[in-house]
Amino acid sequence: MSTLKYPSQEEIRNILKGSQTIAVVGLSEDPSRTSYQVSKVMQNAGYKIIPVNPKASEVLGEKAASSLQEIDEPIDIINVFRRSEHLPGVAKDAAETNAKVFWAQLGLENEEAYHIAKDAGLTVIMDKCIKVEHAKIN
Repeated sequence: MSTLKYPSQEEIRNILKGSQTIAVVGLSEDPSRTSYQVSKVMQNAGYKIIPVNPKASEVLGEKAASSLQEIDEPIDIINVFRRSEHLPGVAKDAAETNAKVFWAQLGLENEEAYHIAKDAGLTVIMDKCIKVEHAKIN
């Protein structure tokens, strides 16, 4: 059982209602990938999606950034689709942004990344699907 403390269902609801821009780390150009499908649903729900993928130039009609540092607009949520062992590096990058929330997708959890993001003042959510959580608020 994890000792990490995550926001309550009510807090997650407020985060999603109060957010507009989601930077998606590891967003694939492949429509069969979960990252693409989840991001498309969130985009269709009215969120601005910023793909973060050094191998892509554009995903879901949005210009891709090669790193979080390349994004020059406010980010509400950083949604991460990278394997758990990559989360600390992404958390370090996230700590250098103006983002409010570090969100690792379902099945992803990393204690080191949690503490890096938390210490940088980000709200941390791990092992939850943003699409599933968003469906709960409507």
